Amino acid sequence: MLFTLTWRGAVGTAVALPWLFAAWFTPSRANVGGRITILERPGAKTTDLANAVVYLEPAGLGRGNPAPTPVEIVMQSRQFIPRVRVVTAGSTVLFPNQDPFRHNVFSNTGPAMFDLGLYGRGDSKGATLRKAGAFPIFCNIHARMSAFVLVVPTPFFTQANADGRFTISGVPPGSYTLRVWHDRGGEHTRPLNVPSDGVTELEASLDARGYKSVQHKNKFGQPYSPAGRDRY
Repeated sequence: MLFTLTWRGAVGTAVALPWLFAAWFTPSRANVGGRITILERPGAKTTDLANAVVYLEPAGLGRGNPAPTPVEIVMQSRQFIPRVRVVTAGSTVLFPNQDPFRHNVFSNTGPAMFDLGLYGRGDSKGATLRKAGAFPIFCNIHARMSAFVLVVPTPFFTQANADGRFTISGVPPGSYTLRVWHDRGGEHTRPLNVPSDGVTELEASLDARGYKSVQHKNKFGQPYSPAGRDRY
């Protein structure tokens, strides 16, 4: 409901001041920012900080249902580009094929499974992801292709820059759980109170020292055929 305040001047003219109450009742918004770092094995250098996802889950009631955020992950030169996407629950991720050969996008782990089947250059298919969680994405033809879609139950999210710095804008003051995710570094979680003037110097460190790359299986749960099949 919008209340109108009137002010009567010396000549008796009533002036409506709805903007005054509108200003009082407009919730303030803040920025939450900081920097992500990843612990590596001795001699190793972090080159994939931009794959880190940062998001805030509101505490208690009143979370609401964030609007879907449709995005694309392009298949080009036998790669998923970008390798990591973050979306809200209920979003559709499209996978356009820009290679001169066919791909078969699938995910058989995580909170849901899908298989888009074979399709060629110029075609695009999509998967709607309704549950929160991390979805590893693969191609059933090309063993080295992999990506991740992180589905989050909040509109307050971002991905880090190449130097690990991040900013989430438009955050209402209140209590949250801060979550930081990276496919090699795991997850960092902690409670966070966001004041009206925001938070700008957060530091979060993930640990990739124990990460070990393991070859995934195809959509049938079997090892991939010899590498020659990657030329399909």
